[in-house]
Amino acid sequence: MRLAEVSDLSRRVLDRVGQAVVGKSEALELVLAGILAGGHVLLEDYPGLAKTLAARSFAQALGLEFRRVQFTPDLLPSDVTGAFVYDQKNSEFVFRPGPIFTGLLLADEINRTPPKTQAALLESMQEHQVTVEGQTFPLPVPFHVLATANPVEYEGTYPLPEAQLDRFMLRIGFGYPTAAEEWEVLRRRMSRRTEDQKVEAVTDAAGLLAAQQAVETVTVDDTVGQYCVDLASATRRDSQVLVGASPRGSLALLLTARAYAVIKGRDYVVPEDVKAVAVPALAHRITVRPELWLHDVTGATVVRAVLGAVPTPPTVAGASR
Repeated sequence: MRLAEVSDLSRRVLDRVGQAVVGKSEALELVLAGILAGGHVLLEDYPGLAKTLAARSFAQALGLEFRRVQFTPDLLPSDVTGAFVYDQKNSEFVFRPGPIFTGLLLADEINRTPPKTQAALLESMQEHQVTVEGQTFPLPVPFHVLATANPVEYEGTYPLPEAQLDRFMLRIGFGYPTAAEEWEVLRRRMSRRTEDQKVEAVTDAAGLLAAQQAVETVTVDDTVGQYCVDLASATRRDSQVLVGASPRGSLALLLTARAYAVIKGRDYVVPEDVKAVAVPALAHRITVRPELWLHDVTGATVVRAVLGAVPTPPTVAGASR
């Protein structure tokens, strides 16, 4: 698949998802960029802001098998990965795959399940396989996780530690809609006369895989790559930070910027692509000093400050094409 075809595919996917999710074009572009880059995305925002709807709509538009797991305090790792069960007919144990064996898994409210279950999911995300009782089972390709977390009601939750947050390529928030967007949500609901929403498929698993492989051919000038490194390094030197972005952060920044460039219709990355994905790619990898929490200093504010301080590359090879 050529990059021009990937750009056209991206536009059609976003158009279809936009039929279900109103007024979140920038956030939806970032989610799609994370998927095209081959990563997993954490959607963290308040309840009722279409996080689950967005995940299901992307699965439908991309033609992926979709499964949802509602994470609860009593959820066991085997409830996600699967387990061996005894087959009385054949007098043997057989493996029964869990919901993780799918194309796109929605891990709903991932911060409400114990660390043992979280670790089982995150291990599968990293290794793309499941190991049960010494036997390894590969996951489908492509395989993506869209996880949700609510930044309220912390009682009875198990927040993901920084090392596990680092496994997500992007962390994205949708935010509240404007009054006009909220009315559009209500208007569409009345016009379709049903609660359920169905998004028509634009491609399938093979098409998404071909698009991901095409994204690997995007041109990245050395100056842009060094810019990603400089941004990640600057977060480690910031006086407000205990732990800055790791090299995995600069890699996520570069990979997501490539996919974002294709969505915008280019076959090369410009510094503006890096800036557009910097906060979602880096903010959740930064640990701010505890005494600064009262001053509303977050990973996002640190990244924005770094973007203003690190010099932007003046030219990019290929930008004149």
